[in-house]
Amino acid sequence: METRRRARSSLTGALLAACCLFGHSVSAEEASTQTPSPWLLLPTFSNNPKLGTSVGALAGYLQKFDPQSQVSIFGVNAQYTSTNSATASLFARTSFAADHHRVSILALGGKIKNDYDDFLGTGAPLKSEDHIRALVARYLYRVKDDWFVGAQALSTNYQIVGQSALDDERLSLLGLTGFKAAGLGVVFLHDSRDLQDAPTQGWLLNLNSIAYRPSAEDSGDFDVYRLDYRHFLGHGEGHVLAVRQSNQWTQDAPPGAYAPVLLRGYTAGEYLGKSMSSIEVEERHRLAERWTATAFAGVACLYGANRGGCSGSDNLFPSLGAGVQYILKPAQGIVANLEFAAGKDGNRALLFKMGYAW
Repeated sequence: METRRRARSSLTGALLAACCLFGHSVSAEEASTQTPSPWLLLPTFSNNPKLGTSVGALAGYLQKFDPQSQVSIFGVNAQYTSTNSATASLFARTSFAADHHRVSILALGGKIKNDYDDFLGTGAPLKSEDHIRALVARYLYRVKDDWFVGAQALSTNYQIVGQSALDDERLSLLGLTGFKAAGLGVVFLHDSRDLQDAPTQGWLLNLNSIAYRPSAEDSGDFDVYRLDYRHFLGHGEGHVLAVRQSNQWTQDAPPGAYAPVLLRGYTAGEYLGKSMSSIEVEERHRLAERWTATAFAGVACLYGANRGGCSGSDNLFPSLGAGVQYILKPAQGIVANLEFAAGKDGNRALLFKMGYAW
């Protein structure tokens, strides 16, 4: 399954722009005499086969409500792509009362245009538009030590429409029309990381679910379950070895709500399966006081329904890549991150954004 490749000439320009942006750093002596600004402004861009080249910006405000709490972030993010796609989001991630309470909120909207040469392995080209509106909220309460329990809610109006009558017919035959639904779920979390955005030690276990109740008359109820485990092992002079094992399972879900491949190098939603499991290993190597580099590799498997298991290469999606990061906010662990990742069938992506991938 391969989408039409485009906008490759922008890769060199993007790399040069990132080098210019990262051209000045603040010494430790200068930092000690400056009051850290709570504001964060970062240009963002990405390049991948599905969305082409996208440019945008992220603006955020950082606040630490008390010494024991994690850093809270309030912000807005928007991007526009060379394929005339556009998305915008408002987000908040808070920690307060000695990190006994955590609240996260995300509001997202946009239109994404897709241009496939071989849509989901059918051998047919297809042009479609994804109209997305979503509101997500999560609350967590620390019950003991590093263990949290909580709840989450989601409301989404996700619709896929073809750009021609023939495209609409193909989407209908495949059952890919998106879904309009609201859902509630529970969350069980263990989090012993020293920093949420740039951990050097600790581990995270995130088990959560959402029970969707679609509003469309021809859609039935369905459920989604996720299990995510991450472990961070500090070694040497500030280096970190990180491992992530991620899973998503669906029950009675429409094809538009199937589990996606979430590895770097692949566009989320391009490859879907009833269930997904993946594993990634990443080395975060400290180059200097404010510079780090990453090297990573992983593989994901889509399985269930008509896909079968993970023994066949058609269901396996490898990923390999590397990157460089500049630490914008040392105390909070906020980094500007430039990474390149490659997958199979010509899938690849160049990403410049805030934060490590996970």
